[in-house]
Amino acid sequence: MSEVFGPTFQGEGPSTGRRAGFVRLGRCNLACGFCDTPYTWRWEDHDPAAELSRRSVADLVADLEAMGVDLVVVTGGEPLLQQRHLLGLLAEIALRGWECEIETAGTIAPTPDLVALASRFNVSPKLANSGNEEVQRYKPAVLTAFESTGKAAFKFVVTGPEELDEVQAMVDECGLREVWIMPEGTEPAVLLDRGRRLAEEVLVRGWHLTTRLHVLLWGDKRGR
Repeated sequence: MSEVFGPTFQGEGPSTGRRAGFVRLGRCNLACGFCDTPYTWRWEDHDPAAELSRRSVADLVADLEAMGVDLVVVTGGEPLLQQRHLLGLLAEIALRGWECEIETAGTIAPTPDLVALASRFNVSPKLANSGNEEVQRYKPAVLTAFESTGKAAFKFVVTGPEELDEVQAMVDECGLREVWIMPEGTEPAVLLDRGRRLAEEVLVRGWHLTTRLHVLLWGDKRGR
């Protein structure tokens, strides 16, 4: 794993503004050019020996209990690379009555056991702007599997209105219902500018718009 941090606010998507604790896992099967957590996977300029560690479920739960949160966000990296090993943590979270959101790029389908324990999947399919090849980043059958859980929200990272047709094509092909658009950026001024340019067309298409609250509050600060 990479890090545990909080309490902070969930900064994106349907739970924006909720007090939460974060468990960030290492490793990813994509390589997004705009990734703001390259220390979880990009070993050309980060040291995995320094960035990643093994933690017991008991240790993680103790850290989360100390935060006094009722929402845990498991993020990455790509958490579903380790979904079998997540079940113990999610079971302990469920025992305490906390909610658990899992953030994923939507390239790996969840197992039934993971679906049963997760409160929500925040699925962020990657567009061409990510720099990944389409065959790697876009898995229609996987997105359809997430949609069928009844627990998924789909969040697309875009730089401008010209990319919304690409989102629309994916939404239509996979039958996605809860769609969120998020402007890409790690600077408050960029997020606000892109959000304003996106707002009207997002409304017209019947989708939701999210900012990145943690960036607006603290900039691109790690652990917030």
